[in-house]
Amino acid sequence: MDLKTASAIRRLRLISVPEGVSWIVLATCTVIKYTVDSGVDVAPVLGPIHGVLFVLYVLFWADAWNRTKWNKGKAALYFAYSVIPGGGFIIERALRREAEDAVIASRARQEGIVNA
Repeated sequence: MDLKTASAIRRLRLISVPEGVSWIVLATCTVIKYTVDSGVDVAPVLGPIHGVLFVLYVLFWADAWNRTKWNKGKAALYFAYSVIPGGGFIIERALRREAEDAVIASRARQEGIVNA
C-alpha cells in the first residue's frame, strides 16, 4: 500500500467516527424534540454540523475508493454504513483491520516470508 492510499484510508477512518456520532446525536435530539415539550430545538445547530461531516465523509470515501480500487460491493457497503446511526464505528473498525493487514503483508514481503 502506498502512502497516498494509506492517507486516504486514514482520512476516511478519522471522519467516520465524528460523522457517526453527529448522526446519533442529531437523531436523538430530533426524537426528543418531537416527544418531549422541552422548547429547545438544537437541529438548526446540529443539522449543519452533521451535514458538513457527511459531505467530508462522502469526499473521503470517494477518494479512498478511487485509490484502493475496492469492488463496487465493498464501496457500496462502506457508503451504506454512513447513512445508518452508528455505522461510522463499524466502518472505522473495518478500515483499521484492513490497514493493519496491509502493514503485516508489507512487513512479510520485506522479510521475504511471502512472495506477494
